[in-house]
Amino acid sequence: MINTDTKHFLCHVEDGIATVSLDRPERKNPLTFDSYAEMRDWFRELHYDDDIKAVIFASNGGNFSSGGDVHDIIGPLTKMSMKELLAFTRMTGDLVKAMVNCGKPVIAAIDGICVGAGAIIAMASDLRIATPEAKTAFLFTRVGLAGCDMGACAILPRIIGQGRAAELLYTGRSMSAEEGAVWGFHNKLVPAEDLAAEARQWATRIAAGPNFGHMMTKTMLAQEWSMSIEQAIEAEAQAQAICMQTADFERAYHAFVNKEKPVFEGD
Repeated sequence: MINTDTKHFLCHVEDGIATVSLDRPERKNPLTFDSYAEMRDWFRELHYDDDIKAVIFASNGGNFSSGGDVHDIIGPLTKMSMKELLAFTRMTGDLVKAMVNCGKPVIAAIDGICVGAGAIIAMASDLRIATPEAKTAFLFTRVGLAGCDMGACAILPRIIGQGRAAELLYTGRSMSAEEGAVWGFHNKLVPAEDLAAEARQWATRIAAGPNFGHMMTKTMLAQEWSMSIEQAIEAEAQAQAICMQTADFERAYHAFVNKEKPVFEGD
């Protein structure tokens, strides 16, 4: 059973849906060393929890996340050795790896500020619903760093295209909600008052689906970018053959024959 008694971020589980969010709304929900590490470990554990069917990464207090805390993270980083810095950057990257490999669809519900590492968390999610007030920025060059952080140069171009990603990563400028929707970063825009309900509706629909199949879909989405077309087609043939051995596949068949809606159980 996944831990819901988290210390450095909020976590609530109901009806197979885990809702998590950062919990410093007075500072627009920045990340700290502790929240990075705890979220990394939580998403790693999630892979082994069959009771969780989907995850909502929610906003809190009108904002998603302001990224790494200037005082708690950026200040201390300026005093670290190269070995310590590499340990930190690997840890932050491990959060993205854990999200990608957790086996559950992750929906980011984005309101207000979504910048820096917060933008990376949104990027690493499978689906993104945002409000018109959402502002997303990959700020790394604005603090003297490269735009290549936590997989941004690999993942962002896959979502919005190479040229658009290059613009955001070089300039660090904010992408408006409207731009994000047109570019394909946001799957949907909804009013702020509807954001939580909309994300819940999406998660509920996903959780009612064939969860083993969803896990396989997420796995293939992550792996096939490094495959040739031939390799991808073969990988999907194997994945689909495995899914055809599940009880959910047989349930769907019998439901179709009986003109009923299938009830999936994830096995």
